Amino acid sequence: MRNSVVAFIRNNGRLVSVARIQEDQDGRRITGKLKSVTCKETIRALSCGDSHAVLLSEEGRVLCLDKANILRPLDNLCNRQVTQVACGDQHSISLTQDGQVFTWGQNTSGQLGLGWGEPSAMSPKPLKSLSGIPLVQITAGGDHSFALSLSGAVFGWGKNTAGQLGLGDTTNRHAPAPVDCLNLKKTVLISCGGEHSAVLTKGGVVFTFGSGRYGQLGHNSLRDELQPRVVGQLWGSKVTQIACGRHHTLAFVGPSNKIYSFGHGEQGQLGNGVKIDQSVPLPVQLPDQIDDQKIEHIFAGGNHSFALCTLGQESEERSNNLRSSVGKVTQAIDEKIIDKWISECDSKSWKKGQKEITKMFSSASCLNGSFLDKSCDKHYQTSPKQSGLDFSLVRGAFRKLANKGKVLTEVEAVVQHTLLPSLYEEPIGVESLRVYLVLPELLRVLHKQHRRTDLTEAVAAAVLRLHPDKLQVLGDCWSSLKPSVMTKHIGVWKKALSGILRSGHILRTRDPGINHLLQVLGHLHRANQKSVETQTVPDSTFCMEEVHFNPIFLEEDVKLWRLWSKQDVDQTPAIFCRYPFLMNLQSKINVFNINAALTQRTGMGPFDMFLMAAPAPFFELRLNRASLIEDTFHQLRVACPSTFKRSLVVYFDEDAKLTDVYKRDFFLHLFKKLLVPESGMFMYNDTETLAWFPAMPRVEEKRYFLFGVLCGMALYNNNMVHLPFPMAFFKKLVNIKPSLEDLREFSPIEAKSLQYILDYPDDDVENMDMTFSVMWGDVAVELDPKETGKLVTSANKKEFVDTYVNYIFNQSVEVMFEEFRKGFFKVCDMDVVEFFQPEELRGVMVGKEIFDWETLKQNTVYEGEYHAGHPNIVTFWEVFEELTEDQKKAFLLFLTGCDRVPILGMNQIRMRVQTLLNSSQQHFPEALTCHSLLQLPIYPSKEILQSRLIEAVGHNRGFWNE
Repeated sequence: MRNSVVAFIRNNGRLVSVARIQEDQDGRRITGKLKSVTCKETIRALSCGDSHAVLLSEEGRVLCLDKANILRPLDNLCNRQVTQVACGDQHSISLTQDGQVFTWGQNTSGQLGLGWGEPSAMSPKPLKSLSGIPLVQITAGGDHSFALSLSGAVFGWGKNTAGQLGLGDTTNRHAPAPVDCLNLKKTVLISCGGEHSAVLTKGGVVFTFGSGRYGQLGHNSLRDELQPRVVGQLWGSKVTQIACGRHHTLAFVGPSNKIYSFGHGEQGQLGNGVKIDQSVPLPVQLPDQIDDQKIEHIFAGGNHSFALCTLGQESEERSNNLRSSVGKVTQAIDEKIIDKWISECDSKSWKKGQKEITKMFSSASCLNGSFLDKSCDKHYQTSPKQSGLDFSLVRGAFRKLANKGKVLTEVEAVVQHTLLPSLYEEPIGVESLRVYLVLPELLRVLHKQHRRTDLTEAVAAAVLRLHPDKLQVLGDCWSSLKPSVMTKHIGVWKKALSGILRSGHILRTRDPGINHLLQVLGHLHRANQKSVETQTVPDSTFCMEEVHFNPIFLEEDVKLWRLWSKQDVDQTPAIFCRYPFLMNLQSKINVFNINAALTQRTGMGPFDMFLMAAPAPFFELRLNRASLIEDTFHQLRVACPSTFKRSLVVYFDEDAKLTDVYKRDFFLHLFKKLLVPESGMFMYNDTETLAWFPAMPRVEEKRYFLFGVLCGMALYNNNMVHLPFPMAFFKKLVNIKPSLEDLREFSPIEAKSLQYILDYPDDDVENMDMTFSVMWGDVAVELDPKETGKLVTSANKKEFVDTYVNYIFNQSVEVMFEEFRKGFFKVCDMDVVEFFQPEELRGVMVGKEIFDWETLKQNTVYEGEYHAGHPNIVTFWEVFEELTEDQKKAFLLFLTGCDRVPILGMNQIRMRVQTLLNSSQQHFPEALTCHSLLQLPIYPSKEILQSRLIEAVGHNRGFWNE
């Protein structure tokens, strides 16, 4: 019923009675006589507009009743099964069983929801923005409309001049907008008036908003409300139904069988015995004769109200019929219906099962409304941080599907050819994105059966078709998944990609499938990395260990990466260097070295790097041992920075030999001298084991730039160096923000104090008498320059800790570290360095302290007259095994120029042993560090070998001391 039309369904749905309300010459409203319209089909539901009505048959057909009371089918929806209809004054809405919304009629205020500039529509048009959302209700007011999702999300559009959309303003909406302030309220019903709206929650709470001109909001005022506000007078009453008329509202309290009304009462529509308005809910004066009957449903029209009552035995059956105003929710997929398909797939009933599979798996709404987490109503908490899904139900359903290949094949075909092409690129609401969380479980069971990856690639393409804003929301959903679920999601895309690689697929074609898989993994990785503190799974989860990124493959990949670096990802071949998180550490190191080799050339144009014939030029340092630091810094100062990327060659003391055997000795002794406290470049922690950049440097800024160049050169030329810095140093090099945990490594006492502040009871923080004034590196600092002496309180204690940590690692060292970064990246390419995680970069630059001496022995190569069974070699290893651990480390330093092991382990060190020419038992062993070459004289006894080796190692008798 509406302002001008009242209609009833009679005779078990075969007859519709219609009365039209008109005004006479004096402006009085006159209700015409009821006229009967016979229906060929059983009518299940109807809705009335200002001068029209829309009927819904039991079979799901839509019929329109015009001003002449002629019933006509709506041809545009004849092939769709409709579950709900709703009418505004001059527009109509329908909801189909597959979850699609159609609107038609006037669009003067955006009430059709089709977007700006869309004209009025005489025939139904799909409301694409709501596609995929599992809807349970549609409703319409005068010129505004609402849709309600299964998990309580509310979407409104149309006229909003009085705030009837609940969005906090009075701006009309021409497309559905989420009413965010109703999130988590567990909304189960919406009703619309002329310019006001009401919602009912699962707990029986009523919210109203919009025009309050006649008191129809029930807040004891005539003020408009722009956001939903609880009707206080009904609080605790456990309302079970609501209904809005044009300017009045009804609320039914089921347990007490009472109806409350408020708003405009000029025509007696409030049922209170008088024709006056009321702004608070008061009980309707019901006749005494209904005491033995149960009120089943309430209705509010333009200026009238109805309550439908039934006797006890009729109650339940009639109630079920009347609730058709909310309609039937699309059937959910569960294990029960899957069991039915499996049992019927080899019988004559299979065609029916195929139709059900097509209906359900072609509908995003159906998938999004299935597998909900109903424990404690968790699905009502759906948000970007909570999907509302029970993944155990998802896994169980698809595992069961996999038990019957015929059923699984049917599902696979429907998803690929019907569902995926229908997915809308700009859906609203998190519920519409659940399909992208559900489908990977289908892909998992398909992978286990070794099926083709076509569907996986198609799902990846569908993910990437999402509008960037929606893809961002999906990323938020991914980042909130439990680690076990996130790991499975990652595994799906990795498994498909691995299968393609193993199949020998030609990667370098413009095959979009591989790029799509890579891009989805990229988005998952970014979602996982949003916050280091709350990272869902370890970064190693993404690593494709099963795929061997061999050097030949990687060299081709690096070349393509550089060649296509400025091109859009979608327009380029599949390039793995764009996704370094997929690579293991060995592959990352290989890429770094390949890139360095390709760039160690002059004339670095975009194609010059591929010309490998020309010999590489060198960057030469000619140094005196006695003035090592001064010579090094002077020659770096006067050099052209573009030459830093050349291969490094070091000459000592006028030695004219062109060789690189001095590099390791150079870096070893240079960094040892630079990183002692006496150098004045760095500050040290209390134990003097870790260094950091000082707040007040004692050397010129340029020196930090040159130090950065040297660190870059060491990495670029594959030399581990002594860098006693905390993890924060390496984090900053790869643009990761240091944290309190990093301060704990550098200054445990300082970090413990800050943690104590965070853990201190909020009520007592003010009693600590602390301010934002601190001391760091003998410098007094105001952490909040705008407020000197600002007190630390319970409200700002986290701000204090974060600001303090930021000052230590960022603000206080901004100038020096930026100089260092500039120098470092004058040598190394930033985009390649960022391949590494901070702990990986530290390991590559500094090495690790895990010593596997047996592996060193097993990997040793013997040259000349030496072999594993040679008496002198046998004696050498006997002596080596008897050395202390410190002596063994000293031997490693003597052999390689570094007392630490490469990050990839002792396997990376292949010691070569050869006889020292023209030597006698008086000679000491010698080492060429750049080649890990031990030159070992032949000794007549174990005692002499032991003595000479310990002496050589103890005094580091290598090239440097000769």
